[in-house]
Amino acid sequence: MEAHPKIFYLPDTMANWPWPCIINPHYEAVKIEAEAWFRSFKAVDPDTLKEFNKCDPALVVALCYPTVSKEHLQVTCEMMNMTAIIEDTTDKSTAAGTRGIVDIILDALHNLHKIRPKGEHIIGEMMQQSSARMVQTMSMSCYSRFVDGLTTYLRAVAVEAVDCEQRRCVGIDDNFKYRRETSGILPWLGLCAVEIDLPDEVFYHPAIVDMVEFAADLITVDNDMLLYNKEQASGIDHNSLITAVMLELGLDIGSAMGWAAAYHTKLEERFTNGFANIPSWGPSTDILVKEYLNGLGNWVRGHYCWSIEIERYFGTLAMAAEIQQTRLVPLSSSVQWKATGEGSHQLPPQSVMGSLLSFIMSFVYNK
Repeated sequence: MEAHPKIFYLPDTMANWPWPCIINPHYEAVKIEAEAWFRSFKAVDPDTLKEFNKCDPALVVALCYPTVSKEHLQVTCEMMNMTAIIEDTTDKSTAAGTRGIVDIILDALHNLHKIRPKGEHIIGEMMQQSSARMVQTMSMSCYSRFVDGLTTYLRAVAVEAVDCEQRRCVGIDDNFKYRRETSGILPWLGLCAVEIDLPDEVFYHPAIVDMVEFAADLITVDNDMLLYNKEQASGIDHNSLITAVMLELGLDIGSAMGWAAAYHTKLEERFTNGFANIPSWGPSTDILVKEYLNGLGNWVRGHYCWSIEIERYFGTLAMAAEIQQTRLVPLSSSVQWKATGEGSHQLPPQSVMGSLLSFIMSFVYNK
């Protein structure tokens, strides 16, 4: 095998995924309104704003929630913009600075009517406004679950900041659990129930939780395969599943991509089998459960479609189109790194902006 390949093959993981790519018809209108709200705070510099525009948060929301109302798409898009500014702000901060930002966000999230302190980072006011609109448009159970999930994510971000400073990557087994929390994907998957009222005994049933985790892991695999080239070139691939596979199993890039694609197929089978064998809670509830699970399927497809339709992953739309056709990715030059001890690895520090909206977002989902 070639030690330093100049090109690698990107498997098509979504060829057999049964949920189609559909965009919400309210996308264009919501995009205009949400971007105007975001720009009104002047929270980022012009260069960073250009990067945000390349990611098009409104598009990922419209693809992942193709059937929700304009009202729900609007508040979801605003919160997705919040995820972007959270990532940008924490990526540029030290571990201590990240903890301070997280504290501000959590305080705003849990105290919607509190007057924000003078001189506080604008992110507190932004989160408070966005959360206040969310709570007005959805059921309290759905909003509470989203807040719980977002709180878990934010606390994980503070922990992850330490790992980033040390440039450590986790092994394969720990990678999925770690990324479910640090990517922030779980609260977004919970919003697939934004227009239905699932009882807690259904929402938190082990069979449903398994389905959510299968969806989250599918998104992680796709995200890391698509984003690997860009992240390795910037030296920020320490949390990438592909990096973990290469280091732990001693594989080259092509073989690691093959491993990831095979694991993606296993996850697809688990999801579709779980869908077919989900427990019954009675006819009226079963209809809601099916709608929720279809929402998870839409999220997996929507995130993938978004990833290949924006400039962020492959540099230009022309390059993205070419790669979709040939599945061949030119390997970009990368910073050098080395393993440091069994079971953990350390990469050199690099002052770069972290991946934006990576599980997402990567989610949203990039961290």
